[in-house]
This record gives sequence, C-alpha cells and structure tokens, in this order.
Amino acid sequence: MAAPEEQELSQAVQIVIFLHLIFQDLTGLESMDQCRRTLEQHNWNIEAAVQDRLNEQEGVPSVFNPPPSRPLQVNTADHRVYSYIVSRPQPRGLIGWSYYMIMLPFRLTYYTLLDIFRFALRWVRPDPRGRVTDPVGDVVSFIHSFEEKYGRSHPVFYQGTYSQALNDAKRELRYLLVYLHGEDHQDTDQFCRSTLCTEEVLTFLNTRMLFWACSTSRPEGYRVSQALRENTYPFLAMIMLKDRKMTVVGRLEGLIQSEDLLNQLTFIMEANQTYLMSERLEREERNQTQVLRAQQDEAYLESLRADQEKDRRKREEQEKVQAEEEKVRQTVLAEERRRRTLEEEKELKSECLPPEPPADDPDSVKIVFKLPNDTRVERRFLFQESLTVIYDFLFSLKETPEKFQIVTNFPRRVLPCLPTEEQPNPPSLKEAGLSRSEVLFVQDLTED
Repeated sequence: MAAPEEQELSQAVQIVIFLHLIFQDLTGLESMDQCRRTLEQHNWNIEAAVQDRLNEQEGVPSVFNPPPSRPLQVNTADHRVYSYIVSRPQPRGLIGWSYYMIMLPFRLTYYTLLDIFRFALRWVRPDPRGRVTDPVGDVVSFIHSFEEKYGRSHPVFYQGTYSQALNDAKRELRYLLVYLHGEDHQDTDQFCRSTLCTEEVLTFLNTRMLFWACSTSRPEGYRVSQALRENTYPFLAMIMLKDRKMTVVGRLEGLIQSEDLLNQLTFIMEANQTYLMSERLEREERNQTQVLRAQQDEAYLESLRADQEKDRRKREEQEKVQAEEEKVRQTVLAEERRRRTLEEEKELKSECLPPEPPADDPDSVKIVFKLPNDTRVERRFLFQESLTVIYDFLFSLKETPEKFQIVTNFPRRVLPCLPTEEQPNPPSLKEAGLSRSEVLFVQDLTED
C-alpha cells in the first residue's frame, strides 16, 4: 500500500516541478517562490497564471492586485515602487512554436537538474557568498572582469561598497543607480554590449547619477541581491533620498534597450524630482539654520566674553577699592594702636617721674619749657637728677610731640637727654651746665 502512495507522491512532485518550469520559461520570472505564489493564486491553472502575468507586464492590473486610485508609476504618496519588466519574446508563427516545443523538454531537463544540483549543494556546502569579507575587493574585481570582457568604454563604476555609495548619494543628494550583474543569465551579455556600454547611456549615467554595480556571484553583490530581491536579470534599481530615507523608487528588470532604458530612467527621475528638490531645500534650510545658529552662538559667546571682561574689570575695581579701604582701615587701626601705645607710655613715664622738689630747695632748678604749640610749662628739678628726667617729664605731657629734642636758647645747644653708644648715661642737670632758672625750647622732630 505504501508503494503506490509513494509513487503518487513522486508523480505529484514531478508535475509541480514541471508546472513551475513551464511558467518560469513563459513569463521570464527567475524566482521559484514568486512562480509558486502566482500558480497557487490561480489554483495551478497555468494558462490563467501566464495570462495574468503577461497582463501585469503590459500595464493591466492583476486580478489579485486591484488598481490604485492613481496610476502606479506616478503614485508616490503610498510609497509604491515603479517597476518596469521587459518580458522575454514569445515564439511566433509555426516555425517559432515548433522550435519552442522541440527545445522545451531539453530546457525542462536542464533547469530541473540544475535546481536539484543547487538544492543538494546547499545541504552539502553552505553558499560562500553569504560571508562578505572584502566588499571593496568584490566591487573592484567585478570592474576588472567587466573591462576585460566588454572594454573600458562603460559608465563610471562607483569603486566602493554599496553602503558607501548610499552614503555618498545621500550626502550629495544624487540619484544612485544599482546594477546587479548575473553572469550566468542568457541576456546579460547582450545587455552589457548593446545597452549599458552605448555612448548615449554612458553619457546619461555619468552626468546624471552615481552608478554602482557588482556581480551576484560575489559576496557583496549577493548581499545586495538579497536586499533588493530581484526577479530576473539584467536588474537595475534607482535609489534616492526620499522622506529622509534612502528609498528604491524604480526597478528595471529584463533585457531593456538603450533608448527604452533612457526613457524609463528619465521618467523615474522626473516623477521623483519634487522629492529631491524638497530634500535639497530642506537641507539648505538646515544648513542656513546651522549657520545662523553658529553665528548666534558666536555672537552670544562674544557678548558673554565682553560681559565676563566687564565683570572682571568691575571685580578688579571693587577689589582695588576694597584693598584701598582695607589699607586705610589698617592705617587707622595702626595709628590708633600707636596712639594708645603712646598714651600708655606717657602715663607710664608720668608715674615713674620723681616728685617735684619744693621751691625753697637750694638744689632745685626752675625750668620753663616752651613747647612747639607756643604753650609754656614750668617745673622744678634737682641738680643731681639726670637730663633723662627732664625728657621723661616732657614726654609725659599730652601737648608734647612724639619725637622731640630739648634745645637751650643761648648758646644754642641740644641737651643729650637720651642715652647713646658714646654716652650711655646722660649727664645730670648740673653737669649739663644748667643754672637755677632756665628757659628751654622743645623742638618737634616728628616730621623729620
């Protein structure tokens, strides 16, 4: 019982694979997953699926994708991507269909064996393209191999990674055209020779956009292929900055002629020109805002520096005034301390003076002192007393200056009242030659 069921399952699998290959060959789709989805939507009716697919390629909406309110190509409000797919030419006439039917079994056998081999190879050895180790080297290697096969007359290839090309296009606000090179595809060689390397396409691409290309057989190209999910080759994707994001705005797939390519690229650029202009205006406004903000910041910093300088000068002036006030205050305090010290010394000298002798004492001397303020002071001293006593008496008086000397009138001489190195003990009044009645002058030495 198990054997017939296994036989039926095997036949069903063969039928599914057969339908896949027929649909893929008729529509030009390279993706097996998309072929399977389309066939499932039509309940595996291959005629209906092929017709619906051809209608989509001709611009007629699919029965499973109702038409939007506006044409897909110009409806940028809903962020749908403009897609242009060139179908492979269908057989015409009796000879064409006869050749097609004769070659169909060979193609089916070839693609079936190729898919089985690739499927088995994935289980045995992982795809080496899954690891990108030298993206720049992948791009440069592709450019060298392209030039070896097709010559140096080609659009200027961006010699950098896909991410670097995106960043440059974003920074420069330019279109970026991405070309994925399928080396094993049957239309690749004709596209490169008859379309991509023509003079008009070369001039158009070099002057209007950045152009990045890589082979899907290399890790960097395979990684980009996984991101853009192309259906067939040749594959071109137009990318630009839209709504502040790098967005795919157009996809061109299939063998497209040079004139048709230029028309499609021009159409995509014109349809999205408003977005690019908007981004440029917005960036210019941001730059102007940044410049204005920088100028305002510089003006603010300049004003801040001026205010800080003004505050510094004001603070220095205040500190200078405070220092002068402190100096005056310290001077006043010092003067006050000196005055108090002087008063204390005067009081001490006054207390230490010997008593004044009586007027009838024969050893007494009557001295009249004439002070600098023209006041007169009279006192009696003993002949045996030192001249220091006379000095201490005058020093104890409030009217006497702080520093002074005692001078006789005639002959004019200064009395040695204070001890010196030559004369540590000043003479007595008698030794100084004073008489019983004398008039002495007090000379102020403070200013000196």
